[in-house]
Amino acid sequence: MAAQQPVQKNTLYVGGLAEEVNESILHAAFIPFGDIKDVKTPLDQATQKHRSFGFVTFLEKEDASAAMDNMDGAELYGRVLTVNYALPEKIKGGEQGWAAQPIWADADTWFERQQQEEEMQRMQEENRAALQAAEDLHRKKKADEREGEKEEETEARDDPMARAEAQVLNQNGS
Repeated sequence: MAAQQPVQKNTLYVGGLAEEVNESILHAAFIPFGDIKDVKTPLDQATQKHRSFGFVTFLEKEDASAAMDNMDGAELYGRVLTVNYALPEKIKGGEQGWAAQPIWADADTWFERQQQEEEMQRMQEENRAALQAAEDLHRKKKADEREGEKEEETEARDDPMARAEAQVLNQNGS
């Protein structure tokens, strides 16, 4: 989807962490900017070491903004940090796939889409029926016109005056 993903203004993504950095060091590095609600460094399942990034969640949006402005490009344990607003955590399932929404949040949009699809199918059926009726009417009109031409020819053959005119024309033409 090309839709813009919402950012969490209180939570910062901190990338480029050195191997020695743990959650308490990360907490100490960001505490000067304001009260911190949470610090996480996701672990690699295989090595049980952090994956060189973490998340710092501040209580106030303004503190997170100040920390991002000051710490992006700063150095910690010899490594340059990348600090941005964090995107919501992805989860499997759900149309949007964001943890910020309950699983049933998509139900309303799903029902709306179903109703729209049913309405479109109904309209297409109506259009097909109208087109078919128009084609049938056109065919009937053409058949009636041909029938009218045949009647005129038959009338011309039955009319003695018309037969006489036809004979004269044929004789003059020969």
